[in-house]
Amino acid sequence: MKITDFLLLLFRLSGKKLPDLDWIESKGLLAVKIAQHFALRVDFLNAEVCAHLTALYTRTKPLRAEVSAEIIKNFSHTWRSNFTFLADEPFASASVGQVHAGTLQDGTDAVIKIRKADWAPQFIKDITRLKKFFKLILFFYPKLERVADPVGILDTIRDYTLSELDFTGEIRGAQTLDRIRSAYAPYFDLSGLAFPEYYHALSSEKCLVAKRIPGPTFDELLNKKKLPYEVLLSLFRLHGFYMFVPGIFHGDIHPGNIILSGDMIHFIDTGALGRVDETIRSGLFNFMESLCRYDFALCAENLHRMSLIRLSEQKFGIFKNKILLLYKNFPGKTVNEVSLTRQMMETIKLSVNCGMRFEKGMFGVIKSMMYLDGMVLRCKPGAVLIEDMRPAIVDFRKRINAMPDKIQVQV
Repeated sequence: MKITDFLLLLFRLSGKKLPDLDWIESKGLLAVKIAQHFALRVDFLNAEVCAHLTALYTRTKPLRAEVSAEIIKNFSHTWRSNFTFLADEPFASASVGQVHAGTLQDGTDAVIKIRKADWAPQFIKDITRLKKFFKLILFFYPKLERVADPVGILDTIRDYTLSELDFTGEIRGAQTLDRIRSAYAPYFDLSGLAFPEYYHALSSEKCLVAKRIPGPTFDELLNKKKLPYEVLLSLFRLHGFYMFVPGIFHGDIHPGNIILSGDMIHFIDTGALGRVDETIRSGLFNFMESLCRYDFALCAENLHRMSLIRLSEQKFGIFKNKILLLYKNFPGKTVNEVSLTRQMMETIKLSVNCGMRFEKGMFGVIKSMMYLDGMVLRCKPGAVLIEDMRPAIVDFRKRINAMPDKIQVQV
């Protein structure tokens, strides 16, 4: 991806017309990942553009049938002999891989995810070039780092994407989340959550085989207007536990990565895990707790406690007044009236402009809240999400207080 292509991408994302998704894909993996990032940034782009860009999560162009067949053919005969059927045409395609239906020798229905190409060398080259460009820009305009942190965002995109490119990481991620669930089982009811059953011996860095999970993705249900709002709130309880208790969570929880099978919610594509340290984990939970109660003065204090830079009493007073003004009309607003995503991003932007600095891991949690907010907007735009989240937050606090100081989990 050339610098000129990047600038043209930004121009198209911010233009009056909806960006051409085929053109974005033609510019390579980094272009797709940047566009996916901006699909969440309703603080920068209008909601229609963000909704349009979300198609890049689950509906990217698959490889031509003959190319897919050639990739599958290049797997060893021994590997292919494990299947009585393996479709050449995929039934789902994302930026890095595509998913094919198959049947194992014992008759088990399986899904086989294959990597579309060896993306890593060109991706690393492109992202290194773009980081150099932004470091030059930051030399002349250092304020950009505080407001937008472009290098930090690129680092996040790099880490998540490189994790995605190694499909064995998906197995390790699911195992980590499952071990956490088991360790916390005496204190939190996570029985509504499940993970795929992987076939380790048939999986590798460029191919992943798992037992098929019967049921639609949340994305499919949202498109058909058939996802119950109560199920979305159950998702928040499950994912919120990982974010606010151990601080290790599914790093890419978009609706295409969640399957509803009966009453069970399945997390798939767990190759990239989000991680936050104790300060961010507890600080963001305290912020959400005070936000659910509409205690905006306490919100300001909780944000300040998370900051790596402490403000003077006078500057903090100014900051708190600005927070109170920002949230003046927030109570009782539906997600259609006031996006929780936009409100949180404006909050972080205000904090940074007032002199605070935060650990970069914070964006992983905010990104998860963006996904939830976006799903609610598609499912029940008249919902007052922050109030509907309150029972889960209250329950988290009770259970956290009842836990021992530290629970050991091998991660």
